Amino acid sequence: GGWTKDKILSIMKDSRVGAYGVIGLVLLFILKMVLLRELISFHEIPIVLLTFVAVHAISRFMAATFVFTDAYVRDTPDSKAKPIAKKTNINNLILAFIFGVAPLLFVAYLLNNYLVFVIVPVLYLFKIRLGIYFRKWIGGYTGDCLGAAQQIMEVSSYALIILVWKFI
Repeated sequence: GGWTKDKILSIMKDSRVGAYGVIGLVLLFILKMVLLRELISFHEIPIVLLTFVAVHAISRFMAATFVFTDAYVRDTPDSKAKPIAKKTNINNLILAFIFGVAPLLFVAYLLNNYLVFVIVPVLYLFKIRLGIYFRKWIGGYTGDCLGAAQQIMEVSSYALIILVWKFI
């Protein structure tokens, strides 16, 4: 919507959902439905359910890495997330990594196919690209950026897992 940092942050602060937001959400839900339908066609339901958990965990871990690598841009008195937006320490990042990757490890073990881990570096490359985009337009991240990154990582994870299961 906006072309300046202040305008973008003002739009993000507004709780109303505009036309772009609604269109984006509808397209996101359609994409998720298509990817989940495709995912279900590969394995039995217990494996697919564990994959849902793994994608949930890894997508949130990737979004959480922004707190460690980037600056929070809403350093104002009315900021809602100021206490959690401080730089975290390496122990928290390691713990988040363990909980973020462990479910994927379990799925790989059950399928005896560890190639599914190829999604981790690919997702991190996506995270780096998103970080560049966020820094370019607003100078860092906000809670909205973390939510968008998580959703992008989730649908990307599903697509990458489908590619691994289909072609490898």
